[in-house]
Amino acid sequence: MWLPIDVMTFGLVTANLIFLMIGVGFGISLELAGFGDSRRLAAQFYFKDMTVLKTMFTAIVVACLLLFLSAALGLLDFSEIAVNQTYLWPGIVGGLIMGVGFVIGGYCPGTSVISASSLKIDGMVFFLGTAIGAGVFGESVSSFSGFWNSSYSERLLLSDWLQWSIGATVFGVTVLALAMFYAAEKTEEYVRKRGTGTPVSWKIKNKKYHLGAAALLGTAFAIWTIGQPDVARRWELLKNRYEPLLTSRDVYIHPLEYIKTWNDSAIKLITIDLRSKEEFEKFHIFDAQYAQVDELKTSEFTAPLLQLSGNGVVVLISESEQSAEQGWKWLKAQGVKNLYILDGGLKDWPLLFSSLKVAPHESLDLAKPPLKILDKFPKDTFTPKIKLQTTKRSGGLCG
Repeated sequence: MWLPIDVMTFGLVTANLIFLMIGVGFGISLELAGFGDSRRLAAQFYFKDMTVLKTMFTAIVVACLLLFLSAALGLLDFSEIAVNQTYLWPGIVGGLIMGVGFVIGGYCPGTSVISASSLKIDGMVFFLGTAIGAGVFGESVSSFSGFWNSSYSERLLLSDWLQWSIGATVFGVTVLALAMFYAAEKTEEYVRKRGTGTPVSWKIKNKKYHLGAAALLGTAFAIWTIGQPDVARRWELLKNRYEPLLTSRDVYIHPLEYIKTWNDSAIKLITIDLRSKEEFEKFHIFDAQYAQVDELKTSEFTAPLLQLSGNGVVVLISESEQSAEQGWKWLKAQGVKNLYILDGGLKDWPLLFSSLKVAPHESLDLAKPPLKILDKFPKDTFTPKIKLQTTKRSGGLCG
């Protein structure tokens, strides 16, 4: 069963202590691995010491396998895991700039902090430069915002880009990592033995490496075989957390709140109409998207909804509360944020506005309900329920 665990689960003080211990442990690990020494870090670019590459790939693969194995077993809701926004081309350019800086300075931002904490002058200077550079970037990013947002994605996974299953992608990443480990080991050996006349052995003789590779491949294959929970299974794991929102009707919004939201330019509103095709064609809200309930279970339909930014709101319209709630469950199980149901659907939509006094020169287009309609109702007609929930984001000096 998935449990909502956040800062308040432990209390603010305890959570901060946990974060502190994780940070200290991470710093100690980097220092013990030699990441506080710029000479060792720079040595990888001369193929003499590939510790950085091997360490980073180990961390990536182990974290990847543990995350998706936990998700496959129903112990973790991956939709709640922070995923950085993707800025593809700016990321590539920034990576090249950072790579050149890494070669010249011998550090990345994170390792410069480790070095600075050891009172190494080069580490402190590099960290100072990183801080200044981040500040300059923050102040100047508006001048090239067009390029910065040219390839933006809110939550894009490698599996989405490849259009592979999670299991196949995890297995592929594991194979790639093992190939990188092998290449790194043999490159080090080649450079070490170059000019000595000693031939390079292309076999891996260390049995611990064999066992480690087998464990990684076995776990990746298990993740691929088990597969990630389907939508129905995900809802079963999440229903104790989210079903009370349906029972208490906290996700049912009044038609007037919908109109207010529809007219709010600061909100990206997505309206999904689950009524019959006949009813939809007879009348529907402008820009509403027709869909059948079962379509909401597909990743193809859900993908754009998961890409919505923090100001995105999704509202479901249906002829019956049963189908609306079923659609809400399917989308919620897949991690869609800011998801609501229009209370009463559209069956009483004309009746709600039929008693309004409209001047002869005024027109009332119910498909495009104007904001001024709200002025014709008492201020306390409805209780606002829409609360924007932003997507969790990860962060890090090298992330």
